[in-house]
Amino acid sequence: MQKILIVDDDVSFSITLRTFLTRQGFEVDEASSAQKATEKISANSYDVILTDYRLPDKNGIELLKAIKEKTPHALVILMTAYADIRMAVSAIKYGAYEYIAKPVNPDELMSHIHSGLKKISEEPAGNGGKKDKPTAGKSIPVEDYMEATSKASRLIHEHINLVAATDISVIIQGESGTGKEYIARKIHQNSQRSKKTFVAVDCGALSKELAGSEFFGHIKGSFTGAIQDKTGQFEAANNGTLFLDEIGNLSYEVQIKLLRAIQERQIRKIGSNKDVPVNVRIIAATNEDLIDSVKNGNFREDLYHRLNEFSIMVPPLRERKDDIRLFVKYFLKKANQELNRDVENIPDDLMNVLESYSWPGNIREVKNVIKRAVLLSKGKVLDKTGLPQEIAFPAVAPEEVPAPAEDDNFLKTQAAKTEKEIILNTLQKARYNKTKAAKMLNIDRRTLYNKLKQYNISLD
Repeated sequence: MQKILIVDDDVSFSITLRTFLTRQGFEVDEASSAQKATEKISANSYDVILTDYRLPDKNGIELLKAIKEKTPHALVILMTAYADIRMAVSAIKYGAYEYIAKPVNPDELMSHIHSGLKKISEEPAGNGGKKDKPTAGKSIPVEDYMEATSKASRLIHEHINLVAATDISVIIQGESGTGKEYIARKIHQNSQRSKKTFVAVDCGALSKELAGSEFFGHIKGSFTGAIQDKTGQFEAANNGTLFLDEIGNLSYEVQIKLLRAIQERQIRKIGSNKDVPVNVRIIAATNEDLIDSVKNGNFREDLYHRLNEFSIMVPPLRERKDDIRLFVKYFLKKANQELNRDVENIPDDLMNVLESYSWPGNIREVKNVIKRAVLLSKGKVLDKTGLPQEIAFPAVAPEEVPAPAEDDNFLKTQAAKTEKEIILNTLQKARYNKTKAAKMLNIDRRTLYNKLKQYNISLD
């Protein structure tokens, strides 16, 4: 029986969620704080950890980092009533599988749990089938994104084709969610190493203590907990490609060891006195400005120049809006396949909303948003109520608001009027069912009641 840990200080919510998950066949534990969760994780092994973002002693991102150090294989899903895409991007960056808003939709939650567990089970052992596999490596699906057609995207694919024919190292720079891993995989697929292994390492999930073992492996008994030999990522990627994602997160000490391995083309397992020759192509990715990191002393200049034999800059999606429609339609098709749904149509006004949104989470956000909307849509038409509130009901842009004569509170008044209209429209769609309306607005009932009182909305 698979085991789940719920981390939430809302007792009633935890009880409800525990009851639901128990009925789904899981063994469920609970913790009401980050400290209690850490104690339980140290004493038990969990397949899935569901954690609230706002905890009494830490926030969810801080707990997430601790979880990934103690149990890197666990599937972590962050839950919160305070939807914020920047928070979502941080959660994914630090190892969360998914980020969902409260109130939690049961179908959505189970879909994420099952797909996440399936993805983990399909990851290659990379170690002759042994359980002690490289923990930060991940398998790469054959198709993740489609080839976009904007001018910026065409330039990226020209660079991919150009550099793939060589064996030089590449740095891919761009915001989180822009498809850096996809670009690395395409370079590998188009190279002479395409029939060999592609190994991806999330450097952001590697602690200073674990990095040596992850990169180079260890032999049995070399340190406490080394109960069997382990193959490192360099050796697993031998004759293939090693993709180092978020390389700017590596500690300075680990950067030194990495530089040595790249330059000398050999590694030494922890606890061994023998060098092992390796032949790997290095592709690195970062959402940071590595030149600034070099200037600040956080990234070694010699390692930067060793890796930066060729660089590819990936613009954010807001700078290549011509691609949005293509990605929306592509992920609509993928979501239908994965969820066994038949949502075929996106109304023109809804497509205009999607194309107008800034997509701070980039392509990854498009994928997650469309998948969630498909899951929550009832018929063959994509339902606007399945979209996050910040997309479905965007705030009025300043340029769309006529300039006031002499009213210092004009913007506040306009924002309040917009929010009141959103609430009234949602109530109407929910046929004045307050519980349903609160769910559609991604807020709890108490918040909805406060808003009704604030705007003098009477349902009597």
